[in-house]
Parts: sequence; C-alpha cells; structure tokens
Amino acid sequence: MDATHDPRLTSFVASANGHPDFPIQNLPLGVFSTAGGRPRGGVAIGDMILDVAPVATLLPAAARAAAEAMATDHLNALFALGATARRALRAGISALLATDSARAEQLRPHLHPASACTLHLPARIGDYTDFYAGIHHAANAGTLFRPDNPLLPNYKYVPVGYHGRASSVRASGSNVRRPKGQRKPADEAAPSFGPCRNLDYEMELGIWIGGGNALGESVPIAEAGGMIAGYGLLNDWSARDIQGWEAQPLGPFLAKNFHTSISPWIITPEALEPFRIAQPPRPEGDPRPMDYLWDEADQARGAIDLAVEVLLQTPRGGPFRLSLSNTNFLYWTPAQMVAHHTVGGCNLSPGDLLGSGTISSPSEDGFGALLEITRGGRKPATLPNGEERRFLEDGDTVIFRARAARDGAVPIGFGECRGTILPAT
Repeated sequence: MDATHDPRLTSFVASANGHPDFPIQNLPLGVFSTAGGRPRGGVAIGDMILDVAPVATLLPAAARAAAEAMATDHLNALFALGATARRALRAGISALLATDSARAEQLRPHLHPASACTLHLPARIGDYTDFYAGIHHAANAGTLFRPDNPLLPNYKYVPVGYHGRASSVRASGSNVRRPKGQRKPADEAAPSFGPCRNLDYEMELGIWIGGGNALGESVPIAEAGGMIAGYGLLNDWSARDIQGWEAQPLGPFLAKNFHTSISPWIITPEALEPFRIAQPPRPEGDPRPMDYLWDEADQARGAIDLAVEVLLQTPRGGPFRLSLSNTNFLYWTPAQMVAHHTVGGCNLSPGDLLGSGTISSPSEDGFGALLEITRGGRKPATLPNGEERRFLEDGDTVIFRARAARDGAVPIGFGECRGTILPAT
C-alpha cells in the first residue's frame, strides 16, 4: 500500500469525503460522455467524474501516457500500458484531487456531475469467458439435478469455465430483452418454442484483463495476478428452461448469449490492495491444486474481502434485498483463473473479460441466483410487500452492489450493476 490508501486523505471534491462508493481512496476507471460530447475515459470521485486526458499535462511524466490513453472511447490502450503506468496514473490523480492540491482550480472545469453524464462499456471486449468458481452455487445447482452427486469429479481439480458471447455484454442500465428459445420441461413430451419462462440472474465478479500473452504461451501463476487490470460486477443473465434443454451434452448457448451486464466502473487492483486476504483453506480431504495453479503468494493475498448484494425492484415495490454474500467464498482465486485460461496456450488481450461464476455463501441468505433461492422454482420467494417470485418477471429490475471494508481503511464501493427485464418480442 502507499499514500493513495491513507485513511486521512481527503479531496477538495466535497462529495468524495465519506462517499459510500467513490472516496479519493478508490479512483475507479470508466468511460463517460457529457450531453452532446463524445465518450472518453474518466475517474469517479464522489458524485463527480474527472475527464482525465485534458489534465494530462498537470500529471508527472510517468503518468502522462496513461492519461493520454484515456482520450478514446475505450480503456484498452490504458490496459495495454500495464500496471506501472496504471499505478503512476493513480498516484498522480490522487495528488491532483487531494484537499491540499495546488491544481484544484485548474481541475474544476474538467469535473462533471455524474448525474449529468452517461456511462458506457469501459472497454472493447475481444473475448469473454465465464468461470464456475462459486463452489456453494455449484453444489446447490448440482443438488437440484444430481442429488446424490452435486459436484462432478473434476470440480475441485480444474477451474471450470466456458467461452461466452462478448458482443452481447452491455453496461449497467441497459434493458434486458427476455430471450426466446426451445424449452422442454420434464412433464412435456416434446420441446416447444417461445419466451423464456425461467429467467434468472447470477451475481458474479467481473475480471478485466490488462496485459496479454502470445498464442501458444502460458502465463505462470506467479505472474497471473499482474495480468488483471481491475474488477467489476457482472450479471450473467440465465434462461434456465432453455439452458436445461440445450445444454446436453455441450453447455450454455442461447441460455446465456442474449445479454450480460457489467458495472461501468473498473475498480483497480491498487484500490483493492487494503482488502486483499488469504484464500480460505480448502476443506480437509480436498485435493491440493496442481503446481501450475499453486503459488504461495497468491494463496496468502490472492482473495478479496468484498461484500456483494443482490436487490430486486419490482413494478410494485422495492428494492428488496435478496442476498448478501462475499467473494471470499470463491473456490479459485482470480489469478488461478487466468493461469488456467492460458495454460493450454490461449492468448488473452487487454480488454478481455472474465466472470468468476455465481457467488453464493453457505447459508440461504447469501445465495447468488433465484435458481438456488427458489429450489429451481419449486419454492417461491416471498418479498416484503407480499409478492412472490419463482423466477424474474417482466418489469423486474435486478441491482447488484458491492462494498469493501476493513478496520483502518476507508471503505470503497463498486457502484451498481442493474438491468430491467423487458418482454420478449
């Protein structure tokens, strides 16, 4: 940690001081536009957004290339510069935004109220991969379909994942059109075609790739964490009835490719440094990860203590909390996911996106999907206003939030990842 994490540090942007998500100790990266303006890179500070590129000349030389890379409508160029440039940018912007900054008046014209801005997808996503690292979700889902064998034999040996559809990833706030496809419940003799009946969400951690590796080369586990440019919240919307019929024997297709939501602000590894924790020890009897997935430093500080929350807003009320969990329940660290992704020679590029898999806790109040909460739709959830939900209905809005906190550090948040369900066309 460094001076940017100092809990005594405050900003001349008054709304940042005590802000639940974006105090000066956070400084997340994103892409925004003002009314009539073009999208470009910015940093969230309290209720404001700093337009970074125009203040590049106010930054130390080590940070200027990173600031200039934010002049475009995506952060891929910034990611490609690597962690050293990103850290220099963070240090320089922190100094400019501090209460005692000598540049405050020069910065004010480049600070825009977030409420008057539009947030965009922060990077051009070349590829998107979704993992299955939430062991409690995997066990709960497996129990619904294989009560005597919920976790398949490979689960504790290999970070399971599949390649998703990058073209349908959208920034928070984009409406989600209910998908259509083939469905075949067990009590129907033949499949039918129509709108998804069992639409669900999945609370996940989004992992943005910063560096890259050449095709045919793998990234050692000791270096894999350095490939990560930041984190966000990810909703892997899931059409459960379509998935149940089509995923035999391969995997999700139409059930997942219609929409994925991602929070617009990228929380950097540097901002999360105070909230790094040891990867929880595996239960007795679980296999030790293979050597290419094992690094002592990653086991000591490769996990993140991040509380994640799911809320549901219906046309009749809310938002109501559906679950509260923590990323420390993930069975694999982000670095292990990166190392496994590349071990066969797959090339990752700046702006690629990984999903962690659904984050669920061992208890019911922390289940990360309606599939778990309602036992596959068999036990409806009752909301505080008396409504019931087996799965999502048209007009429902799902909201994800996350917050990192510990003694001696200023808490930071991720902003929101939200989406509203529209009827099928």
